[in-house]
Parts: sequence; C-alpha cells; structure tokens
Amino acid sequence: MTGINLEEISTQLESPSLGDRMVALANLRDVAPEDALPLIKKVLDDESLQVRAMAAFALGLKQTPESFDILMQILESEPDYSVRADAVGALGYLGDIRAFEPLVRTFHEDTNWLVRFSAAVSLGNLQDIRAHDILIEALDSEEVVMQQAAIAALGEIKDVGAVDQILRFAQSDDWLVRQRLAEALGNLPTPKSVSALKYLEKDSHPHVAESARISLKRLVDVQE
Repeated sequence: MTGINLEEISTQLESPSLGDRMVALANLRDVAPEDALPLIKKVLDDESLQVRAMAAFALGLKQTPESFDILMQILESEPDYSVRADAVGALGYLGDIRAFEPLVRTFHEDTNWLVRFSAAVSLGNLQDIRAHDILIEALDSEEVVMQQAAIAALGEIKDVGAVDQILRFAQSDDWLVRQRLAEALGNLPTPKSVSALKYLEKDSHPHVAESARISLKRLVDVQE
C-alpha cells in the first residue's frame, strides 16, 4: 500500500465520524503490520467502544513485537468488557505462549462471561496442554457458548485425557455443542472417540452428522 493511502487512513482515523474511523480500521487489513501498528495506536483510547474493540483485535491480526505488551495493557486497564473480550481474543491469535498465565487469570477473575469465553477460545488457540484443568472447569459453565468453547479448545490442544469428560455432551440439546464435540473428537484419537463419532454420524442435524463424518475420516487417515 502506498504512503498516500496510509496518510488517508491516518486522516480518516482522526475523523469525528464513527463510521469513518471504523472504515479506516477495516482498511488496515491490507497494510503490513509494522505500518499498521502506529495507526492502530492512534485509536486505542478512542471514545467509541466499537473502535477501541476493533483496534484491540487488530493487534492480534497485525502481529509485531509490541502487540503482546499493548494487549496486556488493554487487558489490565480497559473498563469495558467488549474491548477486553477482543483483546483476549487477539492474544489467542498472537499464539504467544506468554499469554497462557494472563488468559488463565482472566478466565478466573473477570466477571463478564464474554471475556471468559474469549479466554477459553484463546487458550485453545495457544494449543498448550496445561489448559486441561481450566477447560474441564469451563465444561460445567451454565453458559452453553462456554461449553462450546471449552469442547472446541480441548480438541485444539489435543487433550486425549479429556475424552471421557466431553462425551457427556453427545446428547446435548444444543446442536452446536454436538457439532463442536464432533469436530473436537477428530483431534482425539481414541477408541471411544471413534465410537462416539459413529453415533454422531447419525445425528438428526446435518451439520453435526457432516462434522462427525469429517472427523471420523481424519481419525481413520491418522491410523493408516
């Protein structure tokens, strides 16, 4: 992207129009991380929650050596839960193992379920088996989306030891929970996983059945 375009985006980020600033942030998708970072920084303290949330998430997509530290500052100082949730999500995208402890702490200490949901998802993105205990804990959440996130994350970290705990969701009333289970089992090669996937292949919801078929094929291919 040319310098002129970067200047246009920079000017747009200073516009009094919320729409202009949001469009400017969206236009950073084609900008190199090192060029995008100074522009993202311009709106980290924006008066709009939407802009601050977009800027926080952009730090995960535009990875630079500074991204992690800036996201940690946001997580510690941002009063709005939606911005914190996007910052937590961005930490998962960074894939920086330094985020493990902060994400665990956020899951335990943040009072907002959306932020805790983002933490569970990001722990899966880090693919660190140390997340086992906290994700098992998340399975018992009253929020169905948290159950979905925990099941998916346990699959992401390839936690074969969690198979027994997640199989109880094979008959969940929520088809998205059953689909996340079918997807996760594809990363967990055990005889119980194969049996459960054969059961889920016959699920009444087509998305669940299709996910089970894909995961079953993946397990068969791994065995071969």
